[in-house]
Amino acid sequence: MTETASGGSGKEPGDRGRTSIADGVVEKIAGLAAREVVGVHAMGSGSGLSRTFGAVRDRVPGGQKAGVSRGVKAEVGETQTALDLEIVVDYGVSIRDVARAVRENVISAVERMTGLEVVEVNIAVSDVKLPDEPDEEPESRLQ
Repeated sequence: MTETASGGSGKEPGDRGRTSIADGVVEKIAGLAAREVVGVHAMGSGSGLSRTFGAVRDRVPGGQKAGVSRGVKAEVGETQTALDLEIVVDYGVSIRDVARAVRENVISAVERMTGLEVVEVNIAVSDVKLPDEPDEEPESRLQ
């Protein structure tokens, strides 16, 4: 997002200058908002092995992406943004209801915090977490 205003005596001090919001900022906001929804087990790739490697990669200093933005891709324009999310849901929940709640929470958080208009939130459900499956989060070897 970019806001531009020319300096002049008629402008308020807060309206002079530009504000840009990086894609990664919107991705983090959306990732956190999606995780708040009951029924979302994890974000990102669906296979347990992929989630495990992703969790390990997130813990490595200098890793590619912070864990909060895993499974989120944002395209940010001057006044609008579009988001793609990949989620893993808990077994037994209504996928339709979870997707709707994720969409609502993400749109609300992103629009409130950035001022950008969210034009679409596409959600891909890549896996279902079964009750008898162990959590894929590896234990840290560091103490």
